[in-house]
Amino acid sequence: MASPDLQGMYQELILDHSRTPHGYGLRGEVAAQSHQLNPTCGDEITLQMHAAADGTIEAVAWEGHGCAISQASASLFAELVEGLEVTDVEHRIAVFREAMRSRGRIEPDPELLGDAAALGGVSRYVARVKCAMLAWVAAEDALRKLG
Repeated sequence: MASPDLQGMYQELILDHSRTPHGYGLRGEVAAQSHQLNPTCGDEITLQMHAAADGTIEAVAWEGHGCAISQASASLFAELVEGLEVTDVEHRIAVFREAMRSRGRIEPDPELLGDAAALGGVSRYVARVKCAMLAWVAAEDALRKLG
């Protein structure tokens, strides 16, 4: 479990990303797009994955609305994966999902997930896991559409 100082820092990071999100704003050209809705709380996202010719993720663009956790998670995801190869992105999605399903038993690896590891505490609140996962599920769907 994170120390109280670290928890405060994580909370501030999540609030910062929800206020000034990375990757916010859809692009006109659409390589692969997914729209996801969390019917439990009404969080909603449309996420685009833009791949470069070399197979890396050039950009993640998204728009949506919902709680601070869902918005921050989308921003953190976009920041994390830009420049990564698709297989690396898929691996990080799987690792994040495992941490979110752990109910606090697995601390997310900051080496692998960067600042998105700050969302680790969400896993202890089952009702909020879907909020944190929404962008990651949309990304997974968009990656399938990229082929």
